[in-house]
Amino acid sequence: MHINALDSYRPGRSRVHRLDPRVKLPLTLLFILSVALMPDRSWVAFGLSQGLLLLVTFLSGVGAGLVQRRSAVALPFTLAALTVIFATPGHPLWTLPGGLLTVTDAGLWRFLSIVIRSYLSVQAAVLLAATTPFPDLLWAARALRVPRTLVAVSGFLYRYLFVLADEAQRLLRAREARSAAPGGRGGGSVVWRARVTGAMAGSLFIRSYERSERIYAAMLARGYDGEVRLLKYQPLGEEASLGEG
Repeated sequence: MHINALDSYRPGRSRVHRLDPRVKLPLTLLFILSVALMPDRSWVAFGLSQGLLLLVTFLSGVGAGLVQRRSAVALPFTLAALTVIFATPGHPLWTLPGGLLTVTDAGLWRFLSIVIRSYLSVQAAVLLAATTPFPDLLWAARALRVPRTLVAVSGFLYRYLFVLADEAQRLLRAREARSAAPGGRGGGSVVWRARVTGAMAGSLFIRSYERSERIYAAMLARGYDGEVRLLKYQPLGEEASLGEG
């Protein structure tokens, strides 16, 4: 799997790209917090927030379509809040067959507000990831005194996600090569495929665990103490990306 298939960053030379990550990260978190604290049915505030995101997206040059497509992936997860349309007291709108659950107007407005707040927050996170290299985000988080253990774990997760993806692709190719059938579709029944998939997942876990042990031992041998250090620290205010320098 090519790295671009998983990497969210889109290179550019806009002012949004060149803005110091120690500024972009707190601003994004502040925006998400502000959206989360907005009352239900704050349609004007929601609209202004969306307009601000569209303006920043336009200035960044990454494309509104890209941001909207990536943000839409998170919409199905908002269905977890669907129960509020039944649990929130209010004027009944309709009752489901059986009379056990009743949809209220207050519950419906609350659910729509939750969906909008979630969508706005995801857009902000997507825009941040699209305009800032992930190593710069880690460096900014550490500069802002985020615990180094959390930063280190996030960095390793990002770095070795691509390695695990390549390993999974090799397992899939091996399965296809061993289950090919001349003139027809390879493989067996659904049960057989489920069993093979389970075995592949177990094999991937074992390989990942063994590789992590080897990598950690090699890092300790080279003096790793949990802190990722840079050869050059960027003064606040310079419009240069550490990930591109």
